[in-house]
Amino acid sequence: MNDFVIETKQLTKVYGEQTAVNSVNLHVKKGRIYGLLGRNGAGKTTIMKMILGLTPITSGEVNVFGQSIKGREKRVYPRIGAIIETPGFYPNLTGTENLEIFAKLRGTAAPHAVETALKVVGLPYKDKKLFSKYSLGMKQRLGIANAILHDPEMLILDEPTNGLDPIGIAEVRDFIKNLSATQGKTILISSHILSEISLLADDIGIIDHGILLEESSMSELEKKNRKYVLLQVSDIPKALLILERQFHLKDYSVQDDHTLRLYDTALDMGEINKALVTQNITVMSSGLCNDTLEDYFKKITGGEGIA
Repeated sequence: MNDFVIETKQLTKVYGEQTAVNSVNLHVKKGRIYGLLGRNGAGKTTIMKMILGLTPITSGEVNVFGQSIKGREKRVYPRIGAIIETPGFYPNLTGTENLEIFAKLRGTAAPHAVETALKVVGLPYKDKKLFSKYSLGMKQRLGIANAILHDPEMLILDEPTNGLDPIGIAEVRDFIKNLSATQGKTILISSHILSEISLLADDIGIIDHGILLEESSMSELEKKNRKYVLLQVSDIPKALLILERQFHLKDYSVQDDHTLRLYDTALDMGEINKALVTQNITVMSSGLCNDTLEDYFKKITGGEGIA
C-alpha cells in the first residue's frame, strides 16, 4: 500500500470549451506539506475543490487515505479540514462565538475544541473583539482555527497567506509548519508566491494552465538549482575517473554525453582542467553557474516568473 494521503489520477475539469485542469496526477505524502504552486488562474483552487467535492469532476479519480473518495464522502470529509477562498464568518460575533457555532454545526465532540484551536493559531479565547474588527491576518488565522477545530488528519489550504503583510505571512507560515512538525498533519497548500512555498513545503507541484508540469521534493528541487560548475568534456567516463581518484569528487551529476555538474564549487578548476588535458581529455568549457528557483520556474513554465 502506498503512503499517499491524496492521489489523483488523470483528474480533469472542463468548463464549456475551456479545460481548467488537464489530466493531473497529484501525490501528497502522509505527514508532509505539499505546495501546489502556480500563477493565479492556473487551476490550483479547482483541483482543491474537486478533491473536496465542491465542484464536480469531469473525468479522472481522487483517492484519499488510500481509497477512492466516491461513495465514501461522509466518512472521508470529516477527516479533512479546509479553507477554500475567503472563510465566511459572522461579522457581528467574536472569533470564539463564530467557532462555537461551527463546532455545533459540525458536531465537534472535544469539550475544549474551540479554545484549543484558537490557542494553536495564537488568537485569544472569549475576548470581546468582533470579527468585523479583525485584521486580515487575524481573519486568516481564525479560518485556519476553524479548519483544525475537529482535529483533522489532513488540511487543504487555498492561498492562506494571500493579502497578508510580511509579519502576518511569517506568523501563518510558522504555525502551518508547526501543525505538520508537532501534530503530524498532512497539508496541501496552494500559492502563487514562490518564496513562500520554498520556505514552507516539503514537496512541490508546479501547475501551469491546468497542467501539472513537475512534482518533486523541495530538497531535490533545491539541489537542481544550487551553485555548480558546468564542465563539458570529450570523455565523461575517463574524466570522472580522474575527478574521483585524484580530486576525491563525490558530489556531481551527469547531464548528457559530454556535460557534468560539479556541486563542490570550492574545487580548483585550473588544476582540474590541467589534469584532464594532461590525460588527453578535451575540456570544451567550464564555468560557475548559479541557477535560481525563479530561473527554473521560468524555464519550465515557458514565461514570466512567479512572484
